[in-house]
Amino acid sequence: MPKTYSDDLRCKLLEAYEAGEGSLAQLAKRFRVSAAWAKKIHSAQKRTGQRERPTGRKRGRRSRVTEAARQYLAAQVKSQPDRTLATLQEDLERQHRIQIGVTQLWNILKSMGLNFKKSRSTPLNKTVSGSPPTESAGGKKANRSVPRTSSSWTKAV
Repeated sequence: MPKTYSDDLRCKLLEAYEAGEGSLAQLAKRFRVSAAWAKKIHSAQKRTGQRERPTGRKRGRRSRVTEAARQYLAAQVKSQPDRTLATLQEDLERQHRIQIGVTQLWNILKSMGLNFKKSRSTPLNKTVSGSPPTESAGGKKANRSVPRTSSSWTKAV
């Protein structure tokens, strides 16, 4: 996708046109842009009165999750961090009458900086298992029992 032209280029082209240095098509050649773009920015300047590129608007649907609902979700996660997304989804519907999918709920929590993953900075659990530690993968091979079946590949010839 092509990059947008800078506001500086827009201003220079429009100032040159206002100063009478040529037509839009001639100035487009001089500034190495398309004539259609020059006409487009000139009509935008006449319509808005600004030379600079207008700021873009947010695209897509507006979220149904209000700020109050976001604060509610943050409080629920902080008070009980082991809740599932499904229970949070049900609570949100019950308390705020907002129906959203689990994926959208996950994305909202992620954008708020909340997650359900365990932190690696917490101390390890101090419980000790009753069985002895197993050998590492690089150690001795485990003794494996050989199946005693009557399949043809195990018979002695």
